[in-house]
Amino acid sequence: MNSEFFDALDALEREKGIPKEFMYEKIRQAMLQALRKDSPNSADLAEVILDENTKTVEMVIHKTVVEQVEDPARAIDLTAARRIEKKAAVGDTVAVLVEPKKFGRIAAQSAKQVIIQAIREQERGVIMDAFTSKEHEILTGVVTRVEPRNGTVSIRINSSAEYTEAILSPNERIWGEELREGELIKVYVVEVRNTSKGPHIVISRTHPNLVKRLFELEVPEIYNGDVEIKSIAREAGSRTKMSVYAVDPAVDPIGACVGPKGGRVSNIVNELGGEKIDIIKYSDNPEEYVAAALSPSEVLSVEMQEDGKSCRVVVPDSQLSLAIGKEGQNARLAAKLTGFKIDIKPESEAY
Repeated sequence: MNSEFFDALDALEREKGIPKEFMYEKIRQAMLQALRKDSPNSADLAEVILDENTKTVEMVIHKTVVEQVEDPARAIDLTAARRIEKKAAVGDTVAVLVEPKKFGRIAAQSAKQVIIQAIREQERGVIMDAFTSKEHEILTGVVTRVEPRNGTVSIRINSSAEYTEAILSPNERIWGEELREGELIKVYVVEVRNTSKGPHIVISRTHPNLVKRLFELEVPEIYNGDVEIKSIAREAGSRTKMSVYAVDPAVDPIGACVGPKGGRVSNIVNELGGEKIDIIKYSDNPEEYVAAALSPSEVLSVEMQEDGKSCRVVVPDSQLSLAIGKEGQNARLAAKLTGFKIDIKPESEAY
């Protein structure tokens, strides 16, 4: 423990932003903890002294001066005490240096462990701060590994200048999507958790808000607030229904989302691996909203039920399968989008 030790702490403060005072206290604690293992009877009397001026580190044990020593871990005889302090008397307390050999071993081990741990904590803190600000946002990452056995994908993502590895679990992957090492993909940051092993970033390709954020990036009218996304119902990899509303009456909300020659929505469909996206116009009128949500099917009538949570929909006989959709998907997504339970009847059975 010499000037190089203090120089190293100075460098840590400059390069990693770890305050020296923080490190001093951590090192004191670690060295005292190490002493407790080595000399448990005297540990509570010990003190670690770090002197920036002289660039020295010492460990002393404050022992009581006695005529006859019964516990050498806590007491010192008068003769030995006066070698340290000439005017020492029985009953006084003197600071006895821990022998260099023992102190050197304790100090080296403790300082190394503390510095390594402090650097890890600082780096975790920086990563935590950087990615917490990205919760509920989209980040672009690079696929670094695809685990063939369980489908787990490792993705290197970055926020500002900070990089970290995140895991895209199988249930957060788009069904049927093939990902390859080195490929760039967009992911939605669901949550950033602070765990004992460091920051854990939960990412998703199936979350409905991934679609929302993609439209915000692609459609200026959504980004600037002229068009508002009201609701999204999604079955990732297959189909999404999204309702939109024009805050500015002069704007066509569906046209804005589709874009010139369908370019805007096509870019999002391509990003999602060909997932179909139905964009419908939101309405405060439940009947109109449900009818629009069942597109591309034609709807003859919508009758809201007394419970206010369900409705009865009549469609032409020829449109029944289209309204219900393959395996019930169209009706299921429409119900999720609008929040109503939808009972679909063909015209021939409705009256």
